[in-house]
Amino acid sequence: MAYSTADFYAHPTAVLDAGSRVGAGSRIWHFCHLAAGAVLGENCSLGQNVFVADGVTLGRNVKVQNNVSLYEGVVCEDDVFIGPSVVFTNVRNPRAAVPRRGPAHYQPTYLERGVSIGANATIVCGVRLGRYAFVGAGSVVTKDVPAFALVYGNPARQHGWLSAHGEKLHFDQNDLARCPATGEEYRLSADKRLVTTMNEAIIYASANS
Repeated sequence: MAYSTADFYAHPTAVLDAGSRVGAGSRIWHFCHLAAGAVLGENCSLGQNVFVADGVTLGRNVKVQNNVSLYEGVVCEDDVFIGPSVVFTNVRNPRAAVPRRGPAHYQPTYLERGVSIGANATIVCGVRLGRYAFVGAGSVVTKDVPAFALVYGNPARQHGWLSAHGEKLHFDQNDLARCPATGEEYRLSADKRLVTTMNEAIIYASANS
């Protein structure tokens, strides 16, 4: 029987452990599993075969596509998109013979608002992806990603900047750019390490080498 309530929907094959929390308007599809401490915000969508571990928090309007496992230590702010078969980790030096379980051993992975991750990318634990960063399909992310940065490759390196709308930004000689879709103006700092917009606070991030 489906977990269908006035607040959210879960397919009959989904498993929602006691203690998991699901926000209003969320939809949980075939063969998903939410552990006891998992928290989903409002209007989230989990595609087929998604696992959300104890201690994982998703903000509002987070979209997780098929075949993704979100392990303890992963935090997503609002409006995050995670493509099909994206891989997350939470231990950097795993050994089958050496127990490394629990918060004392797990390294966090933090996805700020509006982050998008393409299909089959791998996000190595212990990194922070800045607001509206975009990770190309098949990439391997091993370090922090600046806000609004476009990164791809193995290891992922920066190849430009995208607006919050997902459009390529081209900065002029005055380090100014406009989103071609919305007209919103962006400013790139002289050291190329932070971006400001007309209606958002300064966003600090370390440049990806």
